[in-house]
Amino acid sequence: MNKISNPARDRLEAGELAIGVGLRQARTVDIGKIMRQCGYDWIFIDMEHNTMSIDTAAQVSVAAQDAGITPIVRVPGYQHFHATRVLDGGALGVVVPHVDDVETAREMASNCRYPPIGHRSVTSSLPQIGFEKLPLSQTTKLVNESTLLVVMLESPEAIDNAEAIAAVEGIDCLLIGTNDLCMEMGIPGQVGDPRVVEAYERVIAACEANGKWTGMGGVYDPPLMTKYVDMGVRMLLAGNDLPLMMAAATERAAEMRALQK
Repeated sequence: MNKISNPARDRLEAGELAIGVGLRQARTVDIGKIMRQCGYDWIFIDMEHNTMSIDTAAQVSVAAQDAGITPIVRVPGYQHFHATRVLDGGALGVVVPHVDDVETAREMASNCRYPPIGHRSVTSSLPQIGFEKLPLSQTTKLVNESTLLVVMLESPEAIDNAEAIAAVEGIDCLLIGTNDLCMEMGIPGQVGDPRVVEAYERVIAACEANGKWTGMGGVYDPPLMTKYVDMGVRMLLAGNDLPLMMAAATERAAEMRALQK
């Protein structure tokens, strides 16, 4: 094996948009194949804001990789076992919420990367390599190269520290959690506010200076999304399963009501 397939990372390395969809309601392993058919590059398996178990997240991750879509898990905290267990279970990436400072970013890079980059503990055969028996040096190199480590910047403090965070070896992407950032700024819901635009400018500049990618969550209005993408955002969370399902179901119900004359 020369490479682990990671469609989202491939898109990013090609300078293209990597488009993801959040999973909070979906619990069955076919969701990766479904979302791949819908045109997404990665699934955002959210363990911060729902009750999904690590066992379910791992099963969805393994099936998603086989379906050709990248499974990325948002972990609920900074303890090393949150990230390493989902990575050992089959995730091809981790999203760490609320990373405000460079110390936390360094800790997460250390937890999620094998030596010589970090200090992640090794285990036996992994789902990412199809449980193939490879030399340990080859396994750890392949996994390090394919794994996406994404840190979320969700406060003014995090934005102020963006350049230092972007400089951390082992971090791939700085993803702005726009809704929480707005809350911390005292402007809830104002995701197009000039102060938010300035935050995006700062993070994008920090990422470009350090060879990292900028990600975006919480912005779902197409014209505003276009603006931030034109500025340099490349890893894009397009929405979540619950609001997408509700929007489609609401539209369908209205169409059915309209049948009654």
